[in-house]
Amino acid sequence: MNTIPIPRVVIGGTNSGVGKTTIVAGLLAAYRASGHEVQSFKVGPDYIDPGFHKIASGRDSYNLDTWLVPPSTMPSFFASTAEGADLAIIEGVMGLYDGGREGVSSTAEVAKQLGAPVVLVIDCKAMGESAAAIALGFREYDKDVDFRGVILNRLGSDNHERMVREGMAKIGVPVLGAIRRDDRMHSPERHLGLTPVTEVDPTKSIATIQAAVESMVDLQGLLELAISAQPLTLPLEEDIESTEKIAKIGVAYDEAFSFYYPASLHALEKAGAELVYFSPLRDKAIPDVDGLVFGGGFPEMFLEQLSQNKTMRDSIGVANKMGMPIYAECGGLMYLCEHIRDFEGKDYETVGIVPANCIMQQSLQKVGYVTATAHRETLLGDTGTVLRGHEFHFSTMEPTVKDFPWAFHLEGGRTPQSYDGGYASDNVLASYLHLNFAGSIEGAQHFVNRCASYERQR
Repeated sequence: MNTIPIPRVVIGGTNSGVGKTTIVAGLLAAYRASGHEVQSFKVGPDYIDPGFHKIASGRDSYNLDTWLVPPSTMPSFFASTAEGADLAIIEGVMGLYDGGREGVSSTAEVAKQLGAPVVLVIDCKAMGESAAAIALGFREYDKDVDFRGVILNRLGSDNHERMVREGMAKIGVPVLGAIRRDDRMHSPERHLGLTPVTEVDPTKSIATIQAAVESMVDLQGLLELAISAQPLTLPLEEDIESTEKIAKIGVAYDEAFSFYYPASLHALEKAGAELVYFSPLRDKAIPDVDGLVFGGGFPEMFLEQLSQNKTMRDSIGVANKMGMPIYAECGGLMYLCEHIRDFEGKDYETVGIVPANCIMQQSLQKVGYVTATAHRETLLGDTGTVLRGHEFHFSTMEPTVKDFPWAFHLEGGRTPQSYDGGYASDNVLASYLHLNFAGSIEGAQHFVNRCASYERQR
């Protein structure tokens, strides 16, 4: 066994929308400006918040998720990605005790697994001492959570702050920050949450947030709290990475396709892939590669540009006819279909290698953790292969052929359901399923091997 001291703290919240991402971005920027190397993490299957983390900290942000990645591997993964940092800041998801069914991958669960102290963000707008009652409930709900204090957010005045602080003093909860309301710290949002940093430049707002945090948060106290976390005890492991690159894989990355876990891409590299990035929005054709990956994102916001880039669409179609392995998730699935209908009901022609159309709906269609069992052999494994993933989408997919080759039988979701989903052919796997290959090493290796096989045959 190996014992490693890692200063760390979890920034949780009472619920979604209390300002966790804003405060964490400010903390990251403030500690970075003071000369600290700070590593950020995000609990749960979130692609957008880590983008703000990266800009603020200057380092990739990693997801901590006990559904997508086996819980037993989390401490080692956390330690390896936090290596070289003076401080690790973990942003929670939703409310402290919220997650999948029965609290799977909740902030509290991750905090306990990592032995990390927790600081709770409370939106104090329109309340006084009641904030203390909320803090008391969160502290007492699970005594195994190392609850250390609160950051008060959206305070309106000195008197407002005084009232809330008095309440916290009555129950012995330390106040590590008291932040005033400021509309300049607001980040733009759309139907899936915050707008990704690939589409907006948050530099000015992060600078504003940093200034607020530096003047309104006890940075030294928070750092000392993080340092007080007990060292992590880890098994001795040998991290084996393929030194030989056996296949080149093109990764679609631009404003329309930006939902990738850094750890997932690294898993492909460890399996022997050389990643080559390209833009379906701007490039004329795919690069010279042996396989393609289309991640999630917001293709529905760039339909005119994607549809008009016919040379790119044609090049993907040619690659498909040649048998190139093509893997797509969510937004990538939508782009590979024949048409996408936008929120206003206008149809746009897309790649057309999946015999289906995607239609944007006004309400969320699927959300939550799911288990996917392969109906047939796919790019990720044999028939019966079981994968753990996450779905979160506003669109629906409608097949345009009778005998549609469904890829998976899926079970789960926030409202438990059982249904077929995704498309699988000999060389294409496209579905709404988001995976983290760090939790599906076999799937990553299977895909890279298929790409290498294609390279040898062509």
